[in-house]
Amino acid sequence: MAKNLQEEDFTRIIKFTPPLCKQRYQFIKDLVEKYKPKKVADLGCADCTLLWMLKFCSCIEVLAGLDICASVMKEKMYRLSPLPVDYLQPAERSLTVTLHHGSVAHKDPCMLGFDLVTCIELIEHLEESELRKFPEVVFGFMAPSTVVISTPNSEFNPLLPGVKLFRHPDHKFEWNRMQFQSWALEIAGQYDYSVEFTGVGHPPTGMENVGFCTQIGVFIRKYPQTGELTQSEKPAEAVYKTVFKAVYPSLKDEKYLQNAVVGEVIFTAQIIKQSLLDRLMSEHEYDDDPTERKSKFQPSVNCFSEDLGKLVVGKSMEPFVNGNAVYIPLKTIFSFPKVNRLCGTFEKLCKLIAGKVMLSSDGSAVVFNTECENEEK
Repeated sequence: MAKNLQEEDFTRIIKFTPPLCKQRYQFIKDLVEKYKPKKVADLGCADCTLLWMLKFCSCIEVLAGLDICASVMKEKMYRLSPLPVDYLQPAERSLTVTLHHGSVAHKDPCMLGFDLVTCIELIEHLEESELRKFPEVVFGFMAPSTVVISTPNSEFNPLLPGVKLFRHPDHKFEWNRMQFQSWALEIAGQYDYSVEFTGVGHPPTGMENVGFCTQIGVFIRKYPQTGELTQSEKPAEAVYKTVFKAVYPSLKDEKYLQNAVVGEVIFTAQIIKQSLLDRLMSEHEYDDDPTERKSKFQPSVNCFSEDLGKLVVGKSMEPFVNGNAVYIPLKTIFSFPKVNRLCGTFEKLCKLIAGKVMLSSDGSAVVFNTECENEEK
């Protein structure tokens, strides 16, 4: 009797911090940080919250979501579109996000080649016939390196307020830990995966025997894919309908790379030019005091760019003034870490800025006409 009263008390007061859904998503993010997958698919993606969180993971280049309810995806899918800042400052990695309308009981070639597949609170929504097909679709056909499946732990239900049978009216079943582990181990053995069990949502002190509120199985494929022959026969045609696709701007696209390089070259050259002119003006002002002169070009405007402090300039790379023109050698600009990182080689720098930046007649330096700038001012 005392035990029943204790459970009733927990039913009234139990609360997860952070909320259970956020704990599940954080579990996936931590897993992504550990395994660094490039391609991730979320089956049963619903309102795309997990996909939205994962798009900020720099290792991921392909994100795909699948759900049987297109309207739920469409309601929030705008969050997966690139923002203006993504175009102003393209990332070094490429990123493509696609949403598909379809069932996890069907095979579609668009879901091949993924490193990580997540199924968060999905299987309990499947009809018995769908659940039977699910392992072959995910583990046999898709065959990713890692699969994460989470599902309610029915042993925890007595502690949850208002839960009579299932936690959600659409749930077809809710398994206890033994049922889930038995199902998962059978699948792992059949498709050559190992599986480890864990969960999120710790029980209250004194009730540890019920386990986590959400139970999780992490499946790792034992043997790497050796080719298409290891996968089940591919369907002749696609069965999913694509409802959304976004391709993010990336520095891997030469168009965006060129814009970034041209902008950085002009920015760097402007700073060097201004530093040179400031030095010349200082030398002119203190012409009677040789100790105040600066014997060679030394950028002194670190407040504009951290790269300036790292620059080492030889004599042959010094900028100079000739008449009304200021010449900034390309090799000086290329020695700046950010420009160097963007281009990789000096030859690529020359190729990317050709026709986009005013250069000297021999193409070795960026040229600024100070007379034109003074007229504009």
